[in-house]
Amino acid sequence: MATDDKDVLHIGGCAIAPGERRVVDISVAPMYTHDDLSIAVQVVRGKKPGPVLFVSAAIHGNEINGVEIVRRLLKHSALRSIRGTVLAIPIVNVYGFLNHDRYLPDGRDLNRSFPGSPKGSLTGRVAHAFASEIVSKSTHGIDLHTGARHRSNFPQIRADLDDPRALEMTKAFGVPLAIDSRLRDGSLRECAGDMGIPVILYEAGEALRFDEMHIRGGVKGVLNVMRSIGMIARKSRGKRTPELIVSDQSSWVRAPESGILRALVPLGSKVSVGQVLAHIGDPMGSREAPLTAPFDGVVIGRTNLPLVYEGDAVFHIAQYGRRAASVEAQVEQFREEHGTRNDVAPTPDIGVE
Repeated sequence: MATDDKDVLHIGGCAIAPGERRVVDISVAPMYTHDDLSIAVQVVRGKKPGPVLFVSAAIHGNEINGVEIVRRLLKHSALRSIRGTVLAIPIVNVYGFLNHDRYLPDGRDLNRSFPGSPKGSLTGRVAHAFASEIVSKSTHGIDLHTGARHRSNFPQIRADLDDPRALEMTKAFGVPLAIDSRLRDGSLRECAGDMGIPVILYEAGEALRFDEMHIRGGVKGVLNVMRSIGMIARKSRGKRTPELIVSDQSSWVRAPESGILRALVPLGSKVSVGQVLAHIGDPMGSREAPLTAPFDGVVIGRTNLPLVYEGDAVFHIAQYGRRAASVEAQVEQFREEHGTRNDVAPTPDIGVE
């Protein structure tokens, strides 16, 4: 039986019919060595119509936790019987990924360069290719990120929660922390928003590192969103999704002086105004200064480098008001559900969440 052309999805010069699964290479600007680079996208199409969800990672080339989330998603048995289409892009910024670098070779931030231009800079051309070949053909999106080098983020969703579709995706994802984050100029979320496509951003872990708990939480979160938008069947029984607790204000606590940092609180901790978060000492042991919390909140990010200069960002604290205790309880539940002994990845059973 012939396939109706309106049901065929065209990406990167390829036509993918319902029920097909194919890897497509989207051409981007070649390197000056005359070698061609491309953005690889695995297109997984269900036999029945439904949403088109893109799941992208490594827009910042050194943020690799999401690469493993996408890899595990593609091996999951749930993708055998989906409605609609998954566009899985494990490595968007191929150039940065090869060099373990956040940026592209021209020094620009890809996540500040959308929608890009087919005749612009290298970064602008990559942004344009991704926006035109992936984003414009989607109905929903999930973008996977981590903290920067030497900084870790506790699993959190950042989204424009004034958009009811993004709000529902955030609720469904199922992580304890959510940040109501405005759309930044030139970001993928802003570009998608201008096209009417809701995108949520999952932040978890540290650049150039895999974190098993955060990876597990990310895979489960993507599947939860797929259920919520009707791509895969809902479970007849399952754990109740945690109540969404949103923060619309966060700030970094900075080092009052230079020295050796001795942190006292981990990611996800509830902290109170005036609480000592760390001590910063002189290498000779002659003095030590406390670093205190300026307000009540929850630690959603922190530096992992024990060497700080005066003014360096050390702890990222989100304010949740009277709900901070509830967040702390949900953080502990998340750790219990997704954590592993010694943080070593087990042999995955790809048919079981």
